[in-house]
Amino acid sequence: MGLVAAKIEPGAKQDLVEGLTQAVAETAVAMSKAQNFHWNVTGMAFGPLHDLFQKVYEDHFEAMDELAERIKALDAHAEGRYSKYLERSAIEEHDGHASDREMVAALLADQETLSSTLSALCEVADKHGDWATNDLATARVAAHDKFAWMLRAHLGKSA
Repeated sequence: MGLVAAKIEPGAKQDLVEGLTQAVAETAVAMSKAQNFHWNVTGMAFGPLHDLFQKVYEDHFEAMDELAERIKALDAHAEGRYSKYLERSAIEEHDGHASDREMVAALLADQETLSSTLSALCEVADKHGDWATNDLATARVAAHDKFAWMLRAHLGKSA
């Protein structure tokens, strides 16, 4: 057990693991959706959207690992079943049958959800003095906000 994990009270650890587990679940579902859209996007913006969707799912794959490893650093179990991710996630899976604009809008909503989930985790981590989780969650908020901006720009919308 690391130094940071040793300083965290049991009740605080439970709150932190709960927030991290929620983030893993939502990241996993968003990753899968982005990969599905990457495979199935068509239209005049195929090239840039195909590339952007790939960036999203690759980023999310790495993020899942970082978030799950933080759970393990807190000496807890990291859930790995998609059935459990789907049960708990505020983000829903998609069958990939959608227009390019619908895909962009769906992924934009997912990025906003992830940013909100991770912002809440930042608050929990800050409250409990868990700077490692706070740092990880803050970096993920920035990543999701950047993807949201890029997706919003494809829709011709400003914040």
